[in-house]
Amino acid sequence: MGKSIAKLLIVIVLIAAIVYGAFFDITIGKWKKPGVFTDVESGDPYKVGAVIKGLDLTGGSVITFEADADNVTSEQMSTVITIMRTRLDSLGYNEATVRSQGDTKIVIEMPSITDPDEAVRVLGQTAQLRFVDADGNEVLNGTDVKSATRQFGQTTELGAAENYVELQLNDSGVDKFTEATKKAAAAGEGKNFIAIVLDETVVSQPFVDPKLAGTGINSGSAIITGGFTAEGAQELASLISAGQLPFNLNLVSSSSVGATLGENALESSLVASAIGIAIVLLFMLILYKVCGLAADIALFGYIGVLMLVLGLLRVNLTLPGIAGVILSIGMAVDANVVIFERIKEEIRSGKTIRASINSGFKRAFAAIIDSNVTTMITAVVLYVIGSGTIKGFAITLGLGIVISMFTAIFVTKFILVQLSNIFGKKAGFYIYGANKKKEEE
Repeated sequence: MGKSIAKLLIVIVLIAAIVYGAFFDITIGKWKKPGVFTDVESGDPYKVGAVIKGLDLTGGSVITFEADADNVTSEQMSTVITIMRTRLDSLGYNEATVRSQGDTKIVIEMPSITDPDEAVRVLGQTAQLRFVDADGNEVLNGTDVKSATRQFGQTTELGAAENYVELQLNDSGVDKFTEATKKAAAAGEGKNFIAIVLDETVVSQPFVDPKLAGTGINSGSAIITGGFTAEGAQELASLISAGQLPFNLNLVSSSSVGATLGENALESSLVASAIGIAIVLLFMLILYKVCGLAADIALFGYIGVLMLVLGLLRVNLTLPGIAGVILSIGMAVDANVVIFERIKEEIRSGKTIRASINSGFKRAFAAIIDSNVTTMITAVVLYVIGSGTIKGFAITLGLGIVISMFTAIFVTKFILVQLSNIFGKKAGFYIYGANKKKEEE
């Protein structure tokens, strides 16, 4: 019994540390991990640990663009919305919303960016990429680029490692690039280059070795250098990967807004969530006795781990995201209910407590896996097909399901085994939630 008490105390202390680390600021020397709901700048890499609050919780920026073109079609507007949505998602603004206004306007709401000028800078670029030779002729453009990713390393044999953007070309792009480098190599000294131009700005001007005049560079990739920071290279890669807009966008208006649900929206939501969780904890304790106590301890661990993961991943959280968290908590409790009912059945059949616990978890395993897998499929579909707040809901729900399955199956069982060793047979089967009268029947 002494070993079980020690093991249980270690688990409780570990869970308490996880919960504290998730919700409160921790500072060790120069290192700081903020609480999950602490207000920090979204782009600060040294303060990872807090979620990014959505527009409905913390406010943000609202930008309106208008198409700089005549006879804009609905298909073109749909393309612009898709591209903007892709840009936002690739830059981490999953909770942002994009919608059309009239026939030619696009309205974008971006949470956590309270500086409208920054929002315009991030989204207002058209990322029109061109490869131009020394005579100013376009030899490739953005449509020839398959993908763009941020990389770090040497771009020349003797050069220092740096951040750069690597472009992967499609088949037509490879052919064009080969032909363009042949001509550039044969153009003579001072003209043997191909400039990489982004929005009419030359961001790189690599030279082609004259020795390649006969073959050119037959490669499916190219790089953009320019003294990028890691964030700058990632932003450029995201803009290029998002594709090119069918037309330029003119800024109509930009403004900073407050929380759409009021300054106390997050606090009220957390209070409501805490009340609901407290009722669930009490319900489990009253109905399932020792089993309920094990579930309650494990549930605290689940909440702490989930909040810790959400903070470390810098999830963009809105009220739908909070709903996903609460729903996943319900899934965790549901799994425990299934397990405990199986344990009660085993106790009533005359098995020992330890045998009932092992058998109950084993019998409930298939049902728990089935229910959680089907819910996970739904979360994945919502994330893939949905956008904005739907993605936020899917992320919190999916993460919650994975963590709740682990805590329900492994953590709860470990705690319950230790409790069974502590209470033993002297306390009687009734403390495990099994009805004594039914046992005697």
